[in-house]
Amino acid sequence: MSKYEEQLSYLQKPNEEEIPEDIQQLFDQHVEKQQEQNGFVNNLFKILPLNALQYKGFLEFKYSLFNEETTYLSLADKEMIGLVVSSTNNCSYCLTSHSDVLRGLTKNPGWVDQLTYNYRSAKLTEKQRALCDYAYRVTRYPNEITTKEVDLLREAGFNDHEILEAAYVAGFFNYTNRWVSTIGAVANPGHYGHNR
Repeated sequence: MSKYEEQLSYLQKPNEEEIPEDIQQLFDQHVEKQQEQNGFVNNLFKILPLNALQYKGFLEFKYSLFNEETTYLSLADKEMIGLVVSSTNNCSYCLTSHSDVLRGLTKNPGWVDQLTYNYRSAKLTEKQRALCDYAYRVTRYPNEITTKEVDLLREAGFNDHEILEAAYVAGFFNYTNRWVSTIGAVANPGHYGHNR
């Protein structure tokens, strides 16, 4: 059975013979890691090899934002930004997969559910609230952003490295939400009960 057998989006399934060997190895590493960590594979990583070089670029950009050794915000903060952005954009795929990730990071599924449905209903610290408000505003009203939003983050205790990273992460999730939604990506059912 091919790794690409199931229908996971509106697009054709990747043809393994068209994927360059180095990218196939990268794909295989991701599949193995996800299978080991979760017991299943995030379906997006079964779809993306269709355009192998873009898949590689996506992974490199994602890694640049989520590598704990070289970034400023915590993984939980970044996943929280991702949930607010994905909720604002109604991206069910990203809400499903990233709420799973945040449940694993926080070990608090009830809190993550509140955050996923409406971050305003979740118990948040002042810094978390400021970060969520920022993620919401830059997603919903990007043309209205002024120094006010940056000043509010500074007042909450964020430095400019963290603020720029928050902007990158919010932008990354907005970008991802758009194309994931428009290709009709289907989340792996394993996400729903995982980390609960």
